[in-house]
Amino acid sequence: MATLGAWDYAILAVVLIISIVIGIYYRFVGNKQSNTTEYFLADRSMGVTPVAFSLMASFMSAVTILGVSMEMYQYGTMFVIINLSYVVSTPIAAYLILPVFYRLKTASVYEYLELRFGYGTRLAASLAFSIQMILYMGIVVYAPALALEAVTGLNQIFSVIIVGVVCTIYATLGGMKAVLMTDIYQSILMFVAVFSVIICAWIKAGSFGVIWRTALENGRIEFNNFSIDPTTRHTWFTQVLGGSATYLAIYGVNQAQVQRLLAVRNLRSARAALWWCLPILCLLSISTCLSGLCIYWYYRDCDPLLAGRVSSRDQIMPLFVVDTMGGYEGLAGLFVSGIFCASLSTISTAISSLAAVTLEDYLKPLMLGCTKRSLDDRQTMWYSKLLSVFYGALCVGMAFLAGSIGGLLQAALSIFGIIGGPLLGLFTLGMYVTSANQKGAIGGLLLSLAASFWIGFGQPRPPIPSLDMSTAGCPAQRSFARDILLQTDAQFTAAADPEPESSYFYLYRISYMWYAPLGFLIAFFGGWLLSSLFAAFNWDSNRHIYQDADCTLIKHDLFVPPIAKRLQRRQMPRVVVTNTSSCSQRSSTSSSIKEQKPTAPPPDWQDTLPASVAGAGTGAGKQRTQA
Repeated sequence: MATLGAWDYAILAVVLIISIVIGIYYRFVGNKQSNTTEYFLADRSMGVTPVAFSLMASFMSAVTILGVSMEMYQYGTMFVIINLSYVVSTPIAAYLILPVFYRLKTASVYEYLELRFGYGTRLAASLAFSIQMILYMGIVVYAPALALEAVTGLNQIFSVIIVGVVCTIYATLGGMKAVLMTDIYQSILMFVAVFSVIICAWIKAGSFGVIWRTALENGRIEFNNFSIDPTTRHTWFTQVLGGSATYLAIYGVNQAQVQRLLAVRNLRSARAALWWCLPILCLLSISTCLSGLCIYWYYRDCDPLLAGRVSSRDQIMPLFVVDTMGGYEGLAGLFVSGIFCASLSTISTAISSLAAVTLEDYLKPLMLGCTKRSLDDRQTMWYSKLLSVFYGALCVGMAFLAGSIGGLLQAALSIFGIIGGPLLGLFTLGMYVTSANQKGAIGGLLLSLAASFWIGFGQPRPPIPSLDMSTAGCPAQRSFARDILLQTDAQFTAAADPEPESSYFYLYRISYMWYAPLGFLIAFFGGWLLSSLFAAFNWDSNRHIYQDADCTLIKHDLFVPPIAKRLQRRQMPRVVVTNTSSCSQRSSTSSSIKEQKPTAPPPDWQDTLPASVAGAGTGAGKQRTQA
């Protein structure tokens, strides 16, 4: 097994030290951190560029670099169609979902659910989000540890601790500003890691045409699968529809991403950051797909897994770096640094978002209920940093459980589909359906989560069929010959009596890309139906959307802009201007204004007046009514 040289370790050390220094800078120099707005939302003063890079780096990280390249190597290029779903979903997130959260300007997006339904819904959703992020953290920390283990033999436990400690230090000390600024240079190193693989293979192959032709001849190039069979792993329908649901669950209603979008100065800047994130995201995704084809070209005649060189195909990309760049000082260290940065950006995101949710959704309401006092700024900051340290330690612990998970890419997207889909359905129900109530919303969410976990984790599941691999070019020397014989014997034994896929339960055979759409549909329509039933039996109502006791003035800010505008127009007084001729000597062009149907004024009409004037106006209205 190859080892890193002095220059490789020096590059890795510099990358980690820079991250820590940025955290220290924003703790003592660049940020006062006097309240949670400064700590969790960067005082809403960040520019578009750091937020755009951070949106990409937060989730498309080490899992993308290692998982997508393995996907191309083992299953082909059908996965790349998911980039179309990013294009389709970005305007939905930017113009329908984001304005609702931006009007509230809260540290926790789940505060919206309390305003819309009640505290019970807020608590249920934030608990689901916390479970999602804790599970995801384990996979993300495990990825760079896996890379280092394959490249250098460095102890996996030591690697996990390095990632956990470094990201906890700069995220805890520097807050959101430090996280956003480190994401910029960490994103650049992620691109460097991917393009180093592409360029190296390109040089060795002589041209990219040779790489593409090899992939085409061996069945890796596929863009025409339009099957409507839900059990087919990747098709146009799974990638566009399933990818859109997953994207909106991440970039539309996920605390970690919305928290970044709220760190800019205004809604226009938030939309710009989301739009600029799109080409960055697609560039990383497509380039990582190309790197997988490059790796396949190099190992086309000697698959490292069948040759016994690696224990999982998720390790093939680091192995390629060792085999092709090991003779060049610093290149392997640059690649490993890119993998580390990919994980650091995501873990710091998870730490910050989990700390914000725990503080705003659990701790503050608990302290208010127990002590009847709100936390002051000093106490809030102390608890925020304590929670950041706690979640940093927790992510290290979860990493040791991630080793038992199969493919990194499918595991990550499955988690976001199983939990993110139901949460997307819950938020959509609140933003679109005025008749939805709390009991119906919680019922739909729980029903969707139960169905999603059952479908996503139910056993037994059929094995995923892989494209053909070859060992024809493997050298029959050292211990490889024995490994090949053992692998071949195991394959023949397993294939002697294969169990037909149709013998497995149907729902356990559907593509993991359908988890998010199914969860969304069950939560949305289930919540809508249950709300109607509860309202019909007078077991619950939608009083939370009204701002007056008579249930006439709807809080239109709780709904997406098209519905909010319609509600606003419906509640404004309607007037008709008619031209009349006066019997007096007045001009014949004078107008009289006649109020046809007096309705409630706009919900924010008194907010623009001083309290005394508003109160006087209300009193005068009452006197006229009595008269």
